[in-house]
Amino acid sequence: MKKVLFITYYWPPSGKASLHWPLDIMTHLQKFDWQPIILTTKDETFTEKDESLLAKVNPDWKVIRAKAIEPFNLYRKLIGKKPGEKLIASETISTANKSLAHKISVWIRMNLFIPDARIGWYFPAVRAGRKFLEKEKVDAIISIGPPHTTHLVAKKLSSEFDIAYFPVFIDPWVDISYYRNFRRSRITLMIDNNLEKSVLEKAKKIIFVTESMKADYVNKYSFIKDKSFVLYWGYNEDDFKCLPLNPLPKEVDFKTIVHAGNIFDYQNPEMLWKEIKRRIDLGEKFRIKFFGTVAPLIKTSIKENGLEEITDYCGFLPYHQMLNELFKADYLLVCATEKRHVPGKLFEYLRVGKPIIAFGDDNEEVREILRNSGLGIYFRYYEDVKKFFDVLTEDEVSIESIKKFDRKEVAKDLVKILTN
Repeated sequence: MKKVLFITYYWPPSGKASLHWPLDIMTHLQKFDWQPIILTTKDETFTEKDESLLAKVNPDWKVIRAKAIEPFNLYRKLIGKKPGEKLIASETISTANKSLAHKISVWIRMNLFIPDARIGWYFPAVRAGRKFLEKEKVDAIISIGPPHTTHLVAKKLSSEFDIAYFPVFIDPWVDISYYRNFRRSRITLMIDNNLEKSVLEKAKKIIFVTESMKADYVNKYSFIKDKSFVLYWGYNEDDFKCLPLNPLPKEVDFKTIVHAGNIFDYQNPEMLWKEIKRRIDLGEKFRIKFFGTVAPLIKTSIKENGLEEITDYCGFLPYHQMLNELFKADYLLVCATEKRHVPGKLFEYLRVGKPIIAFGDDNEEVREILRNSGLGIYFRYYEDVKKFFDVLTEDEVSIESIKKFDRKEVAKDLVKILTN
């Protein structure tokens, strides 16, 4: 059996959504004679915990842990939080917070931590990886980013031990969407671009999770054209085996719209709030539920539109509980803010089979996925959304047409990339 070293910052019991892909892919890779070994962090303190994900970790897997120096402890001090007090992801880069301490912390984050706030993990991870590889041989290295620090670790270990490495880009690097509305210095951008380019140059093959991100990178770095591939984020069919296959019986007379995951200031679908308010004034009944963190600007917008009393901020839920909430919903909300991003939750939404309302800035890939599925409508943030509620209803959905996004199928394609 061949061995592959996965470098991923997040690992159970972290509830970080971006670890679902590597965790499921590792499980399926074993069925194709690839044994995963994991290099991850020790005592990661930023994300919410989901103890249920530990059940997915094969006890036979080798897990190597390296302690990270996390800057978020400094951030807590700057904004007056106690050591160990929970941070909210959508608030750490909020533009609604005008305090001096927050502005200073954001400037430090944007300009001094290159490529990201996990750079303090680089040297410990390299040392831990080196110690392991001096004793055992692996056939490939796969790094999962963001944080893109993982790719720098992979490049270093690949160079030292002459092992092919395959970076997986879940999100863009230098110009990731959450940098919008923040200034990064010219020197910072120069260093960051050089790091990004060096990773792409040395990689054996590069994996993107959207066609639009691949196209954007190929346009920026033409030399990667013949070694770039797309593996969609997808979903894990095994997670749905014990969940409802048909719509649950309605026990309430209001329509529930659900957003799962973090939602940031720049993802505010204000036209949706206005339309819901208009319909409530006409006698319809709604409930809005958020599972995950909600940025201050979103909460302010909901309050300004008179929707505060019908909105529930439910916080973080373990993964399978969140899936159950999706089945209970009448409508599912996703904000695919920029054209290169297809949110991972979209594939779970598709598998659930409820009407999806999506917002973004010229994201044709999300628009096309929804059009082909017949399950949703994509809007730009400024567009009227009245037709969504008038046109889309919950119908029978062909699950078979969605199963092409099952991560077992994605793992098959990854094996081809690793071996060809």
